[in-house]
Amino acid sequence: MSLMKRLSLIFRSKANKALDRAEDPRETLDYSYQRQLDLLSKVRRGVADVATSRKRVELQVNQLEQQAAKLQDQAQKAIDMGREDLAREALTRKSALAGQISDLRAQQAQLQGEEEKLTLAQQRLQAKVESFRTRKETIKATYTAAEAQTRINEAMSGIGDEMGDVGAAIQRAEDKTAQMQARAGAIDELIASGALDDASSLNRGDDIARELEAMSSQSDVEAELARMKGLNAPSRPDAIESGATGDDILVAEPEKVERPREEG
Repeated sequence: MSLMKRLSLIFRSKANKALDRAEDPRETLDYSYQRQLDLLSKVRRGVADVATSRKRVELQVNQLEQQAAKLQDQAQKAIDMGREDLAREALTRKSALAGQISDLRAQQAQLQGEEEKLTLAQQRLQAKVESFRTRKETIKATYTAAEAQTRINEAMSGIGDEMGDVGAAIQRAEDKTAQMQARAGAIDELIASGALDDASSLNRGDDIARELEAMSSQSDVEAELARMKGLNAPSRPDAIESGATGDDILVAEPEKVERPREEG
């Protein structure tokens, strides 16, 4: 197959597929019904034209018959008056009219036959159009119901174009949400382990803050340790008598150590 034939075949196949997608059977049926109505209208006009022609011929025949009858009377009167020459002329004209009347009657019979044929064809075509109209409406109603049922089924099953887009959007939203949750969890783990702080240790303000926190923590540890030592130290009589606590002993003890140095 040549290249041009292949291109032509591909073009026709794609065009046919595009037309098939764009075609609505209901519109096609309506168009066909309208075409049949136009044809029926033309047939009716044809019947009317033939009937008009037949009626015109019939009127001409009647007129010629009246003229023939008049010539017959004139011929009779001419005979009665002894004018044979006038009678012969009247009869000659009557004979000519008889030929015309015969031809017109033949045309009238032909037109009558054509009119009857067209009338019968019109009746048959009209019956066919009425039958097509009933079938058309039935097919359109069935197609509309099937189309609605298809859309409902597609919506219920999620295979329609719109529902497919909605499903894809939901899936993307769920994926992004899961990704964001994973990222948030990873950042929490890094913060808890200190890895995120170490990564940002170049910031001098953060170093000072951590150093202050370490000093505060160490001071709290020393104070707690001193309190615990005071609670575990041996009881002194004077401290017991005076009701002093371990903290008071720890505070007063440096004063006793410094007094011997003042006396010496």
